[in-house]
Amino acid sequence: MKKTNAMRILDGMNIPYETKEYEDDGEHELAKGAAQRIAEKLGIDPMAVFKTIVMRTETKEICVFCECALSEINLKKARTAAGCKEINPVKPEELLALTGYIRGGCTPLGMKKKFRTFIDEQILLHEKVYISGGQRGVQIVIKPDDLIKACEATVVDLEL
Repeated sequence: MKKTNAMRILDGMNIPYETKEYEDDGEHELAKGAAQRIAEKLGIDPMAVFKTIVMRTETKEICVFCECALSEINLKKARTAAGCKEINPVKPEELLALTGYIRGGCTPLGMKKKFRTFIDEQILLHEKVYISGGQRGVQIVIKPDDLIKACEATVVDLEL
């Protein structure tokens, strides 16, 4: 497997991780069960799969949120975490230009620029979590504390 930016960052920080590959079916809408299918393909607990959501504030600041892929982000809590009045997800067609990643392969590690990153506190309930490896069909398996460190993330409550 070719190393992604996310993997190179973890390697450079000497943070241990594993990768898991799965057959990408091309369906990346979480509302249609993408996280559940990834978990089934890998034989893992779907509660340990964390998605990355890229959002824009009213001042045009880009913020990154990471939460359990089975949950919905609470926009009020996201606004509170980011300290803004308005926040909305960026359009899927904007992701590549902003982050260097496409929908279904977006990870909080190794984006084109360093954005403020917030990770839901539920991550601390897991020994290891699964995040996108930076391309479709690849998951990074990492300890929560290591992910928080690598992303320089703030841990907050984001769930509905």
